Amino acid sequence: MVDADPLFARRFIKMHGLGNDFVVVDRRAGAPAPDAALVRALGDRHRGVGFDQLVLIEPDDRADARLVFFNADGSVSAACGNATRCVARLLMDETGATNVTLRTGRGVLECADAGDGLTRVNMGHPMTDWREIPLAEPLDTLALPIDGAPTATGMGNPHCTFFVGDAEAVDLATFGPAHEHHPLFPERTNVQVAQVIGPDRLRMRVWERGAGVTLASGSSSCATAVAAARRGLTGRSVTVELDGGTIGIDWRQDGVHMTGPTAYVFDGVLGPAFPGAI
Repeated sequence: MVDADPLFARRFIKMHGLGNDFVVVDRRAGAPAPDAALVRALGDRHRGVGFDQLVLIEPDDRADARLVFFNADGSVSAACGNATRCVARLLMDETGATNVTLRTGRGVLECADAGDGLTRVNMGHPMTDWREIPLAEPLDTLALPIDGAPTATGMGNPHCTFFVGDAEAVDLATFGPAHEHHPLFPERTNVQVAQVIGPDRLRMRVWERGAGVTLASGSSSCATAVAAARRGLTGRSVTVELDGGTIGIDWRQDGVHMTGPTAYVFDGVLGPAFPGAI
């Protein structure tokens, strides 16, 4: 049943996970879905609300909700770890439950209250076969034939991880887009530069496809942790230091578990004159 409130179709929530920020639109009661042009307008940090990704919460028959993700450029993404964690916290606070299930392009993900204000999401099994990521041709995903020999990993979205001596020294604003559009990645790719701090700690910075430099990325953290473990650089449980804070990644037999904080920033209503208001 559609909410009778005339403002309902223009309501949104602003959240972030370690500075990776989102606009959340709850469609469970029937609000219309934004098109790509409206997503881009909303994502404008000067004339809109501003976000790295927009997430729609939709009803689902077999999970507590279904999530649809958009990048700031209006393109669709099958996965967004930090946004999944934020919505999981939102729904747990709404219902008082300590766990929820959320359907994404990765399937149904199990989410739980991890205590101390943290939320854990099992992001599923990583994809390491070239066809699943996907790559444009059959290659060893552990070390791609690109300068720096990065590792390719799929977490529902493609990732390309470069291990470097000093993550701070990389000009990510130039390095990121140069590799996001590399011909080996037909669907573009997220790009990470990661520095090994110790056997259980990584420093990582990220360029997200369709969004640019972000303070954090949950799926990128998962992919980087998997890549580091596959290359023997760390164990399978690590803390990842991001520009926006730290996140815990634990690659277990049942999937890659991501644990971190979330923040509910504010809720709002788009003005009636906003272009194509939802």
